[in-house]
Amino acid sequence: MSKKNARRLSAQELDAFGAELDALHTRTMAQVGKADADYIRKVLRWVRYTGFGGRLLLMVGAIGGAFVPWLLWPACLLGVLLLALSKIMENMEVGHNVIHGQYDFMNDPQFDSRTYEWDIVATSDNWKHSHNYRHHTYTNVRGMDDDIGYGLLRIFPEQRWKPYHLTQPLIVPVFALLFQWGVAIQELKLGRFFAGKMPRAKMKRDFAPVGRKMGRQLLKDYVLFPALAGPWFLPVLLGNLAANGIRNVWTFVVIFCGHFTVDSEVFPKQCLRDESRGHWYLRQLRGSSNIGGGKVMNLLTGNLSHQIEHHFFPDVPAHRYGALSKEVRAICARYGQRYDVGSLPRQFGEVLWRITRHAFPSRPKRVAPEALPQQA
Repeated sequence: MSKKNARRLSAQELDAFGAELDALHTRTMAQVGKADADYIRKVLRWVRYTGFGGRLLLMVGAIGGAFVPWLLWPACLLGVLLLALSKIMENMEVGHNVIHGQYDFMNDPQFDSRTYEWDIVATSDNWKHSHNYRHHTYTNVRGMDDDIGYGLLRIFPEQRWKPYHLTQPLIVPVFALLFQWGVAIQELKLGRFFAGKMPRAKMKRDFAPVGRKMGRQLLKDYVLFPALAGPWFLPVLLGNLAANGIRNVWTFVVIFCGHFTVDSEVFPKQCLRDESRGHWYLRQLRGSSNIGGGKVMNLLTGNLSHQIEHHFFPDVPAHRYGALSKEVRAICARYGQRYDVGSLPRQFGEVLWRITRHAFPSRPKRVAPEALPQQA
């Protein structure tokens, strides 16, 4: 059953749908405690172990390879992979979830959403507004959710086509490699600035914290750590560049698979008018997709492999989403709603199809009745 033929719900059914999911959220939050704290502390330890191991191996490869040539490539390759793994876990399982406030109950400064700053060039403060607030509140609503194409790509036929969209199959690989930079500038609204709709003073003020964060990240990864290797700095610098690139591409893949598969829907602003709690859940469901793959996939995606559960319950510790998904799926089935889950190759293949298909002009799609507030 595709979302296109999912059962249309009456207002009473929508209320019941929302009430069941609210009750599930309440039961889950009542269980949050020590097990969740132990879990995130364990993940943070692994972030540090793999990060230290990766950086150490890059040093061994760079310096040792100068005297024992066969050591260079194996040590550096393993160092890149370990460092990339560390950055992925820090970005997705720790940073993303901590900034959502999932671990504020611990009262631990290491996991405080108000002060946590993650290992990417984007600031956590900007992310809280563009992602935690706008994206999670207005998921896939045109003109409200800036994550729809990130102001760069045409993903849905409802988006207005422009000639530059023809280049998006070529732009996407570059965008994926530089994804953290796209996230960093998303909240700056550069399009408005270059169109003359934003004063220079405001842009300067908004860019200041972002610029400082960018400078710190560049200094750390491309100056300080390479400098520790002395004259053999180049392999360390390139290793850091490669690790960041791997993290960027992986983050891009996971996020796009979570919202832009074939049956994902986009919504008009009218859907927000008198939107009930049940309809809000329905919009999250129809704008989100899951990735199958088990515990390893869950860890490497920060449990965004369960994007549906994350959009339903962004404040629930994400490692609980796997268990929650069984109940969420059963609730969706009872109300005749499609629960979109597929393998990573399948979901990403659908994303690539969307990007390629909508690079070309097409007639604006008529707003589906399911996208509008539903009445009894």
